[in-house]
Amino acid sequence: MALAAKPYLQTVSLRPDAQFDADQYPYNIPAVGEIDRLAFHADVTFFVGENGAGKSTVLEAIALALGYGHEGGTKNVQHRTTESVSQLHANLRLAQGFRKPRDGYFLRAESFFNVATYMDDLDDMAYLQGYGGKSLHARSHGESFMALLTHKFRGHGLYLLDEPEAALSPSRQLAALSAIHQLAQDHSQFIIATHSPILLSYPHAKIYLFDGTGINAVRYEDTEHYAITRDFLNHYPRRLEQLLGDD
Repeated sequence: MALAAKPYLQTVSLRPDAQFDADQYPYNIPAVGEIDRLAFHADVTFFVGENGAGKSTVLEAIALALGYGHEGGTKNVQHRTTESVSQLHANLRLAQGFRKPRDGYFLRAESFFNVATYMDDLDDMAYLQGYGGKSLHARSHGESFMALLTHKFRGHGLYLLDEPEAALSPSRQLAALSAIHQLAQDHSQFIIATHSPILLSYPHAKIYLFDGTGINAVRYEDTEHYAITRDFLNHYPRRLEQLLGDD
């Protein structure tokens, strides 16, 4: 049987020789302190959890350990406007597949504007062609992200996305889901931190819940994102009454 090319990134764990203060950030976050050989799906793995649960912190650390810059982009983009990143990446051990991805990108929603500005300042026409021939600043935030999916991401890649839905309307999230599937079919692997119940619905994806007990694999239907969204849409008059009522 031939070996499968994916997953490019197989597992991540804390290095056995890692030295850190468990009472200091980010190791005092329960999920971060409990990293123990996270195994990734060959196609799509999601990180979910409340704000502050550690999902973006872990995704960022994985990206830095792989060689991406602090603010995202390709590995060639090492632009930074802040030093506010943890040193978790230095304590991670990554197990990677025998075949390296041909393409890759680290998207941070909060710093995507800075990366777009940096790329514009390069005045490189090859950069514009990679994003569909148009500056990212000449598009809306949502259009810029879709340009990544449909033009910049070339397949055979490892893509790390931190809350990509921040820029997308519900209909664009559906379009993004389709684009992610096409790229997964084209030998790509995704690791995505998200709050979107639409993106989380991707079939057969692995979903890791980050919470006060650590990191646990969950089914889509057991996520709070699915349960709350379904309940609200099915009973929204009553839920609005409960939320906004005088009592």
